[in-house]
Amino acid sequence: MKKITLTCLLFLVTLNSFSQDISGKWYGLLTVPGMQLPLEINITKTETGYQSTMDSPDQKAFGIPVTTTSFENAVLKFAIPAGRIEYQGTFENNKIKGVFKQVGQSFPLDLSREKVEKTVLTRPQEPKKPYPYYTEEVTFNNTQDGVTLAGTLTLPNKEGNFPVVVLITGSSPQNRDEEILGHKPFLVIADYLTRNGIGVLRYDDRGTAASTGNYNNATTYDLSHDAEAAVTYLMTRKDINKKKIGLLGHSEGGVIAPMVASRNKNVSFIVLLAGTGLRGDKLLLIQQELIAKAEGATEEQVNENKAFNQKIFETIVNTPDDEKLNKDLTNIFEEAIDKTPDVKYPEGMTKEQYIQSEIHQYTYTWMKYFIRLDPSLALEKVTCPVLALNGSKDLQVAPKENLEAIKNALAKAKNKNVTVIELPNLNHLFQECTTGAPSEYAKIEQTFSPTALTEILKWIQVQVK
Repeated sequence: MKKITLTCLLFLVTLNSFSQDISGKWYGLLTVPGMQLPLEINITKTETGYQSTMDSPDQKAFGIPVTTTSFENAVLKFAIPAGRIEYQGTFENNKIKGVFKQVGQSFPLDLSREKVEKTVLTRPQEPKKPYPYYTEEVTFNNTQDGVTLAGTLTLPNKEGNFPVVVLITGSSPQNRDEEILGHKPFLVIADYLTRNGIGVLRYDDRGTAASTGNYNNATTYDLSHDAEAAVTYLMTRKDINKKKIGLLGHSEGGVIAPMVASRNKNVSFIVLLAGTGLRGDKLLLIQQELIAKAEGATEEQVNENKAFNQKIFETIVNTPDDEKLNKDLTNIFEEAIDKTPDVKYPEGMTKEQYIQSEIHQYTYTWMKYFIRLDPSLALEKVTCPVLALNGSKDLQVAPKENLEAIKNALAKAKNKNVTVIELPNLNHLFQECTTGAPSEYAKIEQTFSPTALTEILKWIQVQVK
């Protein structure tokens, strides 16, 4: 559920090679969730090897000094321990074919002497201007946290009084279109609903695009105040039917929507797209297992990883004191490392630094809160109509386990207006897919299943009659 945000790429390269001359300019295109980032590596030969700078034109960053690593046996390696960034590529036929790693996630990054252009992605569902409806750029305030959210309100017409749905993004900072890998699912959803008589408000997450605030310090609970601020704002507008304001949340947004609905009676209905019903640690264990299997991991690897993470998660859930938590997690990592004598640390990083960087991935503000978060506690207080949809091939939010948990929690609320649907052959982004693996997302041209759009619209139309 978490996506990688590439904020800073600082490399220093010292390369040792006797058979190839790699000096000069190298071009590459790094594809990470939500963007394609052109990079240019400028390498010059010195008496002791090579030194380099890097340009990131799209970020208007030029002459960035690059950190020391190696070039031996035709293998180029970069590493930034502080950013947990590594690169390794093989020089062949005047090209370098390699892999860029950050925070445990890998992305292909090939370098060549010729400039690499961004790939033009085919996204046939993306609507084009002019739109046959009213569009307004808006801002509203979360006064509790001092955050100003910027978004787009679309209404069937400029004049009138309309039902409206607030769209709430999934995890990691995202813009109002919930843009990921060239797809803009919230733009597609907003366009479809507005063309069919339902207004839509979508907004940039705090600290993202035109919204203020700091996303990095926010928990799911904090983000729920942003969504509630959107409802408060809509209540001030004359062109909005104040009795027909709904929330539609995707992934983490499907956790936030029940939080808001459980405490704000101005929310008249909610739609959960791949929303979760399981506590965070249980959700992540299933997610890791499903994705690992889809990506070809062996049963032994899956079981080893599950056992290790289960121990980590249980420690986080049961240890509220941060100092004790760090000590207990350090012991777990040291024990695991001692059982793996051939473990290799990123270049320039000590064992202690490596352990602390690993612990941070489990205990930074959002993750620690999410691991402990039980969404059923909010769902048990939701009495407004609820539509919960999941794709049958969703590997990030397992459909059967989570839909069942959502249904059971809403039953405790004595909520009689609940519709739960598992849509066949759809992944976490509600694309028609083959395996459901995240590696497919960018390759699929479809942004959002027409079947899912139809189910959402039909249900909302009943709620706003």
